[in-house]
Amino acid sequence: MRLTTKGRYAVTAMLDLALHADKGPISLAGISKRQEISLSYLEQLFSKLRQNDLVSSVRGPGGGYRLSRPSEDIYVAQIVDAVNESIDATNCGGSGSCRNGATCLTHHLWCDLSEQIHDFLSGISLASLVARKDIQEVSERLDKEEALQQAEANSMQRITAASLG
Repeated sequence: MRLTTKGRYAVTAMLDLALHADKGPISLAGISKRQEISLSYLEQLFSKLRQNDLVSSVRGPGGGYRLSRPSEDIYVAQIVDAVNESIDATNCGGSGSCRNGATCLTHHLWCDLSEQIHDFLSGISLASLVARKDIQEVSERLDKEEALQQAEANSMQRITAASLG
């Protein structure tokens, strides 16, 4: 199966957004820190996610992104599709030109597998992922790490300000 970084990062970012939905609009900078995804890459992904009505943006102080509909109505396959990724297990990118410009012996098998994977991901909502205990545990760990990093940064700022002042 060929699911690229783009698709993986989009799903990860959307799951982060769903996990933090109760905190209001979520900044891409926050997602970037927690998930270690570059901010500029997230901006590109969220542009596509917004065009596909999976997220909406909130401007101004305290702005950010939020899911455009309930997490139970957003499925992993929709996220992958929104960022123009295909789930493709073939070697030819689904074109059927795998063997010297013609279809290879196993082309249809790999096409069927790709379809099964897409169908599988079409049945997994963000809400079902958010409800998973293992995902909640990872999210809590990442939130604690982020809070610790922020506290350390604030402490360094106070020390620097005191030494200058």
